[in-house]
Amino acid sequence: PEALMNGKSAEVARAEILKEGQLTSQSEIDALVPHKTFKGNRPTNSILVNKVIDPFALGALIALYEHKIFTQGAIWFVNTFSQEGVEEGKRLAKAILSELKQDGGIATHDSSTNGLINYYKNNRA
Repeated sequence: PEALMNGKSAEVARAEILKEGQLTSQSEIDALVPHKTFKGNRPTNSILVNKVIDPFALGALIALYEHKIFTQGAIWFVNTFSQEGVEEGKRLAKAILSELKQDGGIATHDSSTNGLINYYKNNRA
């Protein structure tokens, strides 16, 4: 929820690319920046399940989301298999993973992300 709520500006994307240090040419950086920027204020869905979910229900849920994403991409003429969003998710997941291992509540993200992390931590087995 956090990345889609906040988005990423061209300035932040450029700074991240420079920090990674893999690209040195200004033209390469300029070409990559538009692919790493996105607007914020995008709604998300989070589903938390308190009980064991069987394979059939999990498969149905995954199929529902795959179909939703494919259909939206077809309607909006968007490549739904672009990997830039996946990379952003991995970056955020690294930070959240370490927080999941810590004891106590989390207050370092937006209220939605904090709520999901704290709910998970309070209800994990």
